[in-house]
Amino acid sequence: MSEFLGALAEHAFLRNALAAGLLASVACGIVGSYVSARRITYIAGGIAHSVLGGMGVARYLQVVLDWEWLHPLHGAVFAALLSAVIIWIVSLRWRESEDTAIGAIWAIGMAVGVLFIYRTPGYSENLMSYLFGNILMVTPGSLWLMAALDVVVLVLGLAFYRQFLAISFDEEFARLRGVNVEVHYLLLLCLTALTVVLLVTVVGLVMVIALLTLPVAAAGRFGRSLWQVMLLSSALAAVLTTAGLAISYGADLPTGATIIVLAGAVYLLVIGASSIADAVRRRRAAAD
Repeated sequence: MSEFLGALAEHAFLRNALAAGLLASVACGIVGSYVSARRITYIAGGIAHSVLGGMGVARYLQVVLDWEWLHPLHGAVFAALLSAVIIWIVSLRWRESEDTAIGAIWAIGMAVGVLFIYRTPGYSENLMSYLFGNILMVTPGSLWLMAALDVVVLVLGLAFYRQFLAISFDEEFARLRGVNVEVHYLLLLCLTALTVVLLVTVVGLVMVIALLTLPVAAAGRFGRSLWQVMLLSSALAAVLTTAGLAISYGADLPTGATIIVLAGAVYLLVIGASSIADAVRRRRAAAD
């Protein structure tokens, strides 16, 4: 750890990586709690994999048309929000099965991304690294974009806390209380899309769902309310990303995979300890 702290003070790319992990952790805890409560993890997965299409198109335009102002993350934001709107239209407006739309978005987004990456002249390995995370390659410009997305997610996620809470646990009750379920569901999908873009930078497309759900699942064992779960999962995600960065730097391992392994280990540890504690309580109650 001392070696990592020394390197952190010396290397700007490590400080950028640490900042990216902390920024993503805030949105991860807030939106991940809603995603788990609403049980729309599979939707987040579809949005996550559609992001590659937006990144590929943005990179192609950046290189071929010399649009230097365009960043792959801009394309990721556009593709994620577009996917969220399509899923919302299919599920609530057209009353069709979400599974078909999610599967189509998942496959088409990935395919479009691969095609545009293939047709883009020059070096494109850095774009493909988004599949498994490239937190060590985060630039100051990317940090500013992540910070802006984080502010949007934080403000809207907390401002509409009661509405999101209502539609996550009891949609019919929310309608009876006058909550516009359709509008707030669309807003929740858009917040999920923005959070996916944040997490893609840290752990990559393949492992977004793990970081979106595992800290929340572990925190859910201790939080008595949704806002407590949000706080605990955000703090846990921050610890996991920081520890994963430190361990991967010292052991020369992929950072995204290291973070997910740590998250999985913590989740299994919490579940195991909780199960043992529950069994002990039941035995004591039976003995009494």
